[in-house]
Amino acid sequence: MKHDSQNIMVVLSSPSGVGKTTITKKLQQKHSSFKLSVSHTTRLPRSNEVNGVDYHFVSENEFKDLIKQDAFYEYAKIFGNFYGTHKKKINESIQKNDIIFDIDWQGTKQLSKFKNLSLLKIYLVPSSKKDLKKRLVDRNQNSHKEIEMRFNSFDEDIQHWNDYDFILINKNLEYCFSQIEKIILNHKDNITIASRIFQ
Repeated sequence: MKHDSQNIMVVLSSPSGVGKTTITKKLQQKHSSFKLSVSHTTRLPRSNEVNGVDYHFVSENEFKDLIKQDAFYEYAKIFGNFYGTHKKKINESIQKNDIIFDIDWQGTKQLSKFKNLSLLKIYLVPSSKKDLKKRLVDRNQNSHKEIEMRFNSFDEDIQHWNDYDFILINKNLEYCFSQIEKIILNHKDNITIASRIFQ
């Protein structure tokens, strides 16, 4: 895959409910160069979600056909639903844009195997498990059973923090966003300088 050497790929991961989706959307809104990698999923859309914008919603059979076609850079089954990053869409987007991935640790491990993808990997954690539980309840997106399932997955998720370049505690959303923004812009500046040196 060839692309503008100054375009970057940022992976933002966290246990469920820590705020990665909110932050990825804020980055995309503030910085027009960033495009969000829109995953394919077998999950049913929530009332406020738009097909092709939030996710590409597909059936499980359609998703499994795409797996057989080797169409994904990464995919995983999370809380009973499949999620995946489509190769063709990423390959097209990176030629003109920076890309930000809102994916979990499983997807990050798979993406990291593609050495042609230059990834900046950032992992978010809550200030405490108590804070995480409150976030999951307050966002009012899941049933009680789903909240417990997501909360109980925290201990496994957190074991994979060392796969990432930066670890940040999301205690205050605006401060955490500013820190992530600073990391990303510094990284992009370094890429730009390096590409000029080696031209």
